[in-house]
Amino acid sequence: MTRANRPTILTGDRTTGPLHLGHYIGSLHARVRLQHEAQQFLLLADTQALTDNIGRHQRVTENVLEVALDYLAVGIDPMKSTIFIQSQVPELAELSQYLLNLVTVARLERNPTIKEEIRLRGFERDIPAGFLTYPVSQAADITAFKATHVPVGDDQLPMIEQTNELVRRFNNTVDRPVLVECEAVLSQVARLPGIDGKAKMSKSLGNAITLGATPDDISKAVNNMYTDPNHLRISDPGQVEGNVVFTFLDAFEPDLQKVEELKTHYRRGGLGDSVVKRMLNDRLQSLIEPIRARRRELAEDRAEVIAILRRGTMRAREVAGQTLSEVKSALGLTYFGN
Repeated sequence: MTRANRPTILTGDRTTGPLHLGHYIGSLHARVRLQHEAQQFLLLADTQALTDNIGRHQRVTENVLEVALDYLAVGIDPMKSTIFIQSQVPELAELSQYLLNLVTVARLERNPTIKEEIRLRGFERDIPAGFLTYPVSQAADITAFKATHVPVGDDQLPMIEQTNELVRRFNNTVDRPVLVECEAVLSQVARLPGIDGKAKMSKSLGNAITLGATPDDISKAVNNMYTDPNHLRISDPGQVEGNVVFTFLDAFEPDLQKVEELKTHYRRGGLGDSVVKRMLNDRLQSLIEPIRARRRELAEDRAEVIAILRRGTMRAREVAGQTLSEVKSALGLTYFGN
């Protein structure tokens, strides 16, 4: 596949905290592979993070560098992937403004992803306007780079649907194919639960294992993982479904046959939780150790990380600026020529 006909990928993360194993299995390891197959843009979504973090803005901005370190530590190559900071590409905000005119408040409120996130945050009707409209901002991020593919979790599919609605609405309005529809790329692994088994993995909920976790942090997290509350004795048959330890083994253990053998043994009884947890701990320790070491090495030269972000952001502005120019031309907003 030549560079000219490679797909274009846009993906990113909110900068509300360092990344964790949920991010890794959900998309990060796929991004490392995809950077060899596609033109990839990785967005550090600080503007989006501010939509529900005003008053905690310092945490958002401080974590821009932390998330960048996580990207680089897992193997994202800035020579192959463009890493950029959302707030430093003003073209995205301007494009968002034009797209906002193509969607109603009622349509935004019907977005299943937004409805669920509003419920989780307890906003009720006291919804920050920026939060309600962030699907439009996300659509601007995607369309500015004419992304053809967007890696997402299944909970984000309504966002992709809304993006494509806006693309069609805009193109029909100006009667020309300026913006490009995109396709969702779903992870082969389901959403990773938190170690408590009650919610998705999130550092804010205290149920996550970060990519920079120490060996002790990992061991403690594994030991605290939710298993089968009815598996009181080793001889008791155990339930695998809903058992977080087995969910993690499914996600991270490459020896699938071994995992199936453990499940069979656990179901019939005679296999203690400590044995299964020890296997998972060994696997996670070997996975995270090189990431942690690389992250620590990168953190010693933060000036270079900033330089990488500056170069990526300049590249992102060039691409987004070209799309914005086409959008403004299609809308007739070219009063002074090009």
